[in-house]
Amino acid sequence: MVLEILGVTIGIIYLWLEYKASIYLWIAGIIMPSIYLFIYYKAGLYADFGINLYYLIIAIYGFVAWKTGFSLTGKKDIKKELPITRMPRSGYYKAFGTYIVAQMLIAWILIDFTDSTVPWSDSFTTALSIIGMWMLARKYLEQWWIWFVVDIVSSGLYIYKGLYFTAILYLFYAIIAIFGYFKWKKLMQDER
Repeated sequence: MVLEILGVTIGIIYLWLEYKASIYLWIAGIIMPSIYLFIYYKAGLYADFGINLYYLIIAIYGFVAWKTGFSLTGKKDIKKELPITRMPRSGYYKAFGTYIVAQMLIAWILIDFTDSTVPWSDSFTTALSIIGMWMLARKYLEQWWIWFVVDIVSSGLYIYKGLYFTAILYLFYAIIAIFGYFKWKKLMQDER
C-alpha cells in the first residue's frame, strides 16, 4: 500500500505538470512507471506492467521531442520547443490501426500466456495508452480525450482489482483530462 500511495503522489505531480504543458512531466514520467511496475506485477495486471516499460522509453523520447522538436523521422520539426498542435488527419488512421493491432496482440498474450482475469479490459486500456503516450510525446491536443477514456475504464478495472487508491487517482485523471484539453487548447491558441 505504501508503494501505491507513493505512485499516486508522483502521478498527481505528473498530471499537474502535464496540465501545465511543462517539460518536467517527463521526469515524473520516468519515476512513476518505475514504481507501478512492481504494483501491477503483484496485482496480476500484466498488460499494465508491460505498458509501464513502454512509458519509461516514451518518457525519454517525449523529453527530447518536447525540448528539441525531434521526431522519429530524425528530422527536427522546429528550432525551439515543440508546440501544441492538432493531430493530422493521417495520424488518426495510423493511430486506429496501431490500436487494433496492439489490442489484439496484447489480449492474445494475456489469454494464452498469463493468468490474467481481465485480459480484454487490460488490453483495451494498454493499447489505448500506447496511442495516448505517443500523442502526448508529439504534443497533440487530442491526446486528452484518449486519456479520458483510458482513465475511466482503468478506474473501474482498479476497483475490481482492489487498487482503490489508484482507482481514485484515475478518476481524478479523468476529470483533469477534461480541464487539460481546454487548458492546452488555450495554450495552443496563445502560441500562434
